[in-house]
Amino acid sequence: MKLNKQNNFSSFWLGDSLENKSLIEKDVDTKPGVDHIKLAGYQRAISNFVNIVTSKSIPVQFSQRGDSYTDGKVVTISSKLDDKLFDSSVGLALHEGSHILLSDFDFLRQLGSSIPKTTYELGMSKGMRHRDIKEFFKNMLNYVEDRRIDHYVVSSSPGYKGYYLSMYQKYFNSPTIDKGLKSDEMTEASIDAYMFRIINLTNPNTNLDALPGLRDIWKTIDLRNISRLQSTGDAWKVAYKVGKIVLQNLDDTDRAETYDDIKKRLNQTLQQSMNQQGGGGTGGMEGQRDMVNDYSVNRIKDLMQKYKDSNDYERLLDQVQVESVYLQDNGRVANMVEKLYQELENGMSDDEKSDLRKKLDRAFDKQRKFLQGQISKRKLSKKDKQKVQAISESGTTLKNILQDSKYDEMSSRWMNRNAGGKKQCVVVKNFNQTLVDSGLFRSLIDPSPWRDTQTRVVEGLRLGKMLGKKLQIRGEERLLKNTRLNSGRIDKRLIAELGFGNSNVFHTINIDKFPDGFLHISLDASGSMSGEKFNKSLTCAIAIIQAVDMIQNFDVVFSLRGTQDTGELPVIMYAYDSRVDKISKVRKLFRYLHCGSTTPEGLCFEAIMDDMITTTDKMDSFFLNLSDGMPMYSNDTLYYCGDEAVHHTRDMVNKMRKMGINILSYFISDYDSETTLQDFKTMYGQDAENINVSSVTQIAKTMNNMFLTK
Repeated sequence: MKLNKQNNFSSFWLGDSLENKSLIEKDVDTKPGVDHIKLAGYQRAISNFVNIVTSKSIPVQFSQRGDSYTDGKVVTISSKLDDKLFDSSVGLALHEGSHILLSDFDFLRQLGSSIPKTTYELGMSKGMRHRDIKEFFKNMLNYVEDRRIDHYVVSSSPGYKGYYLSMYQKYFNSPTIDKGLKSDEMTEASIDAYMFRIINLTNPNTNLDALPGLRDIWKTIDLRNISRLQSTGDAWKVAYKVGKIVLQNLDDTDRAETYDDIKKRLNQTLQQSMNQQGGGGTGGMEGQRDMVNDYSVNRIKDLMQKYKDSNDYERLLDQVQVESVYLQDNGRVANMVEKLYQELENGMSDDEKSDLRKKLDRAFDKQRKFLQGQISKRKLSKKDKQKVQAISESGTTLKNILQDSKYDEMSSRWMNRNAGGKKQCVVVKNFNQTLVDSGLFRSLIDPSPWRDTQTRVVEGLRLGKMLGKKLQIRGEERLLKNTRLNSGRIDKRLIAELGFGNSNVFHTINIDKFPDGFLHISLDASGSMSGEKFNKSLTCAIAIIQAVDMIQNFDVVFSLRGTQDTGELPVIMYAYDSRVDKISKVRKLFRYLHCGSTTPEGLCFEAIMDDMITTTDKMDSFFLNLSDGMPMYSNDTLYYCGDEAVHHTRDMVNKMRKMGINILSYFISDYDSETTLQDFKTMYGQDAENINVSSVTQIAKTMNNMFLTK
């Protein structure tokens, strides 16, 4: 298999689904571009992997609102499937699933009470708020816990290591982070700096001397022996020690002041100066006073600009203390200085920071959100989520068709290669109520049928019971006893003859019965079948389903074939499978079935060829087709009709015959056309029947001819 260069691991098990365009609903109620089949396949594959990793049945759902996080019960995934590294999305889902398996979420919710009062006091002495202290220790625990659970999964399931590496490559190992670790950025003794350096301890560019106590933190976490931590409680003990080291190294005199700090101190200095000048000053000329005020304000403005460039708080404060002595008219000056404060605040925006710092802030923010489980994921609308759920529950998949090299030349004539022809068929494995309610596949399913459609279901079940009585001979056994043999089992009635020299007192019993049977009924749901033809054909199919249901050793599958609503792709839908469904499904759901598309015939047969049951000594397999003639299907890239489509359909039917499958086909026509009937027999064989599908007698005759022939 050729692997996707960007998604080497995912493409191995998703196959071509990352590359191929599939079913896109374009009705007015659905956002264009939402690929429900692709999303359902993604969800199903991720669910399988999460369940394998965790050995639990953990739900996997799409994000609908807000940032996604693991709540201890559900893994939430993004509906965005065009990530540059699809593997990272898989790794993230596995990471969340392993949290559900291994993390104690009750402990996490009560974390605040696990932090001693003295630790809160230590943090507040460093200028931190109560909630900031709690958030900081939670982040420390999240980091240690992530290391613990990721090591557990990778060491116990090394096959998943690639997905984890892709995840961390996306969220952690960026060139910006590498440059930041090697630079002088994030070297002040602040919470953010410690968080940045700790989160990236595993980066080869980490510098353990960048911050005081960082080397002690490295030794405390001891990543090489992280397996020693067996629980969230163990991880908390390490995280708490790390947090204490950080708080102890946040020196109050050395920590960088905030904008509020500098503004408060400037105001205090200004107010002291005003008090010394008597609240605005007396004496001197007003023009001279204004000139002095303007000069001092401009001086402060220059100092503020230098502060922006160098972050030198102390130098600014020293100079302001000197300049503020000359300030007078405190009302006017206070307004001017407040304006300068505002300019200072605006001057601290990201736009005026260095390019590295801006990139570093964004990269660090992504890491921090990952640590907190607040990873932004593209949301899926409620309506689209229902459609994806319906696709998932119905087991809908895409099957590649026209894959045999013998069809390359044929398909090149059918297809507009410049438009990128689609050689796929949609296979719906389970027709159910959820699918009806979703509004999908409206060419096969009418969610609001006429009331009289139920009459064809009732009539079909009634005829089926009559037909079943005529077909039950299939399940009977015949015993043939051969006696007076020289080997076998002793015939008790002949034991007395041993005294007369007769040694042939043995017998054998041969049981003559039919092997188990399997019947696949496939109904053409093209637009040309609409009206009485479809109603009679569906009634006939229901009758056969009911009849076969009465045979003990026989199973039946019923499918409809057509095209997806917009004509994009061929569709074949399994409406009934006696191996998993009860006959009550026919009564409840078959009234929603209808026809209204084109005839992809052989393309649909090719798509389900792997599902066909081969005839063996223990199983007789049969295929019954109901259709009205020529295959006819096209979309914007594929034109499938004429002799080539007839021959392709014939090849698919012959492939079934090579599997030992007995073929019977009913030609449903309301007009007499010898040419059409001959094409029909070309596809399905000379034993194809043009019968009245409303006649139980004719159906029973043809079915018995097929069923009872050994």
